[in-house]
Amino acid sequence: MTGTAGATTVAAGDHATLPLTGERTVPGVPEENYWFRRHEVVYQRLLDRCAGRVVLEAGSGEGYGANMIADVAEKVIGVDYDTSAVEHVRSRYPRVDMRQGNLADLPLADASVGTIVNFQVIEHLWDQAQFLAECHRVLTPGGELLISTPNRITFSPGRDTPLNPFHTRELNAAELTELLEQAGFEVTTMTGVHHGPRLRELDAVHGGSFIDAQIDRALAGEPWPADLVRDVEAITIDDFALAEADIDASLDLVAIARKPGAASAARAPEADG
Repeated sequence: MTGTAGATTVAAGDHATLPLTGERTVPGVPEENYWFRRHEVVYQRLLDRCAGRVVLEAGSGEGYGANMIADVAEKVIGVDYDTSAVEHVRSRYPRVDMRQGNLADLPLADASVGTIVNFQVIEHLWDQAQFLAECHRVLTPGGELLISTPNRITFSPGRDTPLNPFHTRELNAAELTELLEQAGFEVTTMTGVHHGPRLRELDAVHGGSFIDAQIDRALAGEPWPADLVRDVEAITIDDFALAEADIDASLDLVAIARKPGAASAARAPEADG
């Protein structure tokens, strides 16, 4: 995941959030709200594809997304490599069956989940092909992989290496499609996250790029101007649009990929509760 604010920890309800390091986004930080909502909108728009299913969130981070999915899914399993993230999710989001593990070696049985969610994670992985092979293994026939990732063309324009130091390899739409197909998936939808009208207005207000205005202030290590904080804090998921058109101009790629075979919704074993 991607953030702009400096490392910090903030209170949210009765639990402290995870430290904001730039590697992942967390709720409850005013200066981080743009990135948080940009990630949250994908969960919200694809939530119905998780309804009534056993769902794995591979790379669940802070856990807010897995908790959203728990509103509609039969069962939600979270997997993350980071010990602090695992402990945090177990404490804050008890509906999530949180497990520690390597995404290149998922701690799940073959054909055991109906849907896998992987949002803003694959760009962090060193062996993306191995991860997708593991997703294919643990999905039931007909199961879906829902995946989002920054669009390399717009996120790190003109660069051979990612702008974000936590990213190993960023992808464009054609590269993501190729990776998924090589892993045995059928890509049924490739769409993208775009700025809606209000965010396009904010681009103009803040020197041509609302994103660059935030990044510049974060890198400067100085207090943010009040008007910038106000505008960032007011962003909602409705300020973003998901569209298949003009995919190479999208901010983030959002793919729905299907494991071939007869559709079979994985059901939670009774013993698991």
